[in-house]
Amino acid sequence: MILSGKEIKKRLGKEIIIEPFNERQLNPNSYNLRLYNELLVYENHLLDMKKENKAKKIIIPKDGLILEPGKLYLGRTVEYTKTDKLVPMLEGRSSIGRLGLFIHVTAGFGDVGFSGYWTLEMFCIQPIKIYPEVEVCQIYYHVIQGDYDKYSSGKYQNNTGIQPSLLFRDFEKKEK
Repeated sequence: MILSGKEIKKRLGKEIIIEPFNERQLNPNSYNLRLYNELLVYENHLLDMKKENKAKKIIIPKDGLILEPGKLYLGRTVEYTKTDKLVPMLEGRSSIGRLGLFIHVTAGFGDVGFSGYWTLEMFCIQPIKIYPEVEVCQIYYHVIQGDYDKYSSGKYQNNTGIQPSLLFRDFEKKEK
């Protein structure tokens, strides 16, 4: 079951935290999240899953930034979210997708108990100009059934910025 917009608003401050919250961003069954003014881009063309891949920061100016096809950009939401007793999910907005900009390539599934900013894996199929604070994606919530363990990963929980892949840590654990 997916929560309605009215139910999202009703659960604010309890099972759902969205900061800052703006009622104009509330939809019939989701809430629009905005793009922060920073991006990360990996420095090397070849990425290695077993190693930390260095990334550089790019600031999105108010007059916009042109994204290039064939390049992965990591962004984050302006909004901090925290969820308890619900499964948060992230989807790109259809208006953004219709411009050929994919907002989360594979990672739109959240975990019960996630707390932090959402890192967005952005990819475009043709050059596109983006702007800071544009509503690029939407969060929606599923009710979870049965007993569960809250999300407690040390990799991405309680983040404060854009999170590049920390998959290399999983390999380090296996090698110990």
